[in-house]
Amino acid sequence: MARTLAIANQKGGVGKTTTCVNLAASLSATRRKVLMIDLDPQGNATMGSGVDKNALETSVYDVLTKRRKADEVIQFAENGGYDIIPANGDVTAAEVELINEIGREYRLRNALKGVLDSYDYVLVDCPPSLNMLTVNALVAANGVLIPMQCEYYALEGLAALMNTIEQIRETVNPELEIEGLLRTMYDPRNSLTLDVSEQITEYFGDKVYRSIIPRNVRLAEAPSHGIPALKYDKSSRGAIAYLALAGEIIRKRKQAAKLAEPA
Repeated sequence: MARTLAIANQKGGVGKTTTCVNLAASLSATRRKVLMIDLDPQGNATMGSGVDKNALETSVYDVLTKRRKADEVIQFAENGGYDIIPANGDVTAAEVELINEIGREYRLRNALKGVLDSYDYVLVDCPPSLNMLTVNALVAANGVLIPMQCEYYALEGLAALMNTIEQIRETVNPELEIEGLLRTMYDPRNSLTLDVSEQITEYFGDKVYRSIIPRNVRLAEAPSHGIPALKYDKSSRGAIAYLALAGEIIRKRKQAAKLAEPA
């Protein structure tokens, strides 16, 4: 069954969507079957995967509001080699419609039950806020991957996300765990970057990925072409870094599976 990872951080501009698109492409390149779910009304992950959000007939909105089953909305993102449940501005309406619904936080989790066996990984791109859409992602997920820039306000925003994760774990999803923290837009020439990186590593230890995503022009250019960096320039530092991250995630899952085996 798929391992579902919510890619979340309520702080905007930390590389959530870039991570979701490029990690999905990198995992697919290792012959893993991947489903990406865009839960952000901006639809950036959808566009970055080469799917036109303005031409969608169905989207994750239809899944959350029970108008469609998940497998009826899934598209193949040819540019990235993975499947996608796309999003556009309609997703904002889903959040409003769910306000008075019983069990609203379980909508995504329940919708995915019929498709999880078809995938190795499900990646959910969360909006940059701790709203009902993000809660749906956290309830549906096994782990949370947290992209973060090594800057002054990074740790402050992280505390609120940690509190939300703990609340979700205590109330509706006891299996939820922090999959890992990913340092993004990393510039080793900046002393503040190095200081914050050291603080994160001291506090979270082995939860911090060894893979680091550098500031990279090719990585920034790729979304405007609707393709992951791996297809845009596979030799770029950004593409190589996300391949390394995919390898790290796969190894971590294999190690966890070994530990779970009976003696």
